[in-house]
Amino acid sequence: MKYTIEGTEANFDKEVLKSDMPVVVDFWAPWCGPCRIVAPIVDEIAQDYQGQIKVVKVNTDENQGLAYRYGIRSIPTLGIFHKGEIVDGVIGAVPRNMLEQKIKPYLNTIN
Repeated sequence: MKYTIEGTEANFDKEVLKSDMPVVVDFWAPWCGPCRIVAPIVDEIAQDYQGQIKVVKVNTDENQGLAYRYGIRSIPTLGIFHKGEIVDGVIGAVPRNMLEQKIKPYLNTIN
């Protein structure tokens, strides 16, 4: 079972900005080594926190408009969105516990 959603310019507003729950957006690209390192961590978090957060993966090569819109200059960038706004994030391949620390303040904020 897949726990992440593929984010595109077409579905970003619906899946991220209008989401009822907090969203972790993984801005990545297939050629990016650190992105491949962090991908399993992102997938685990999507599975472990299912129903509490949504995880959306945005391929920046295919969605350059979104990368530009959010000023993504380095990947992987993991943005945390809450109520349509980017509220936190991390850049680079970070350990799971660091990502969880960023996410936890938003877990119990579902409307």
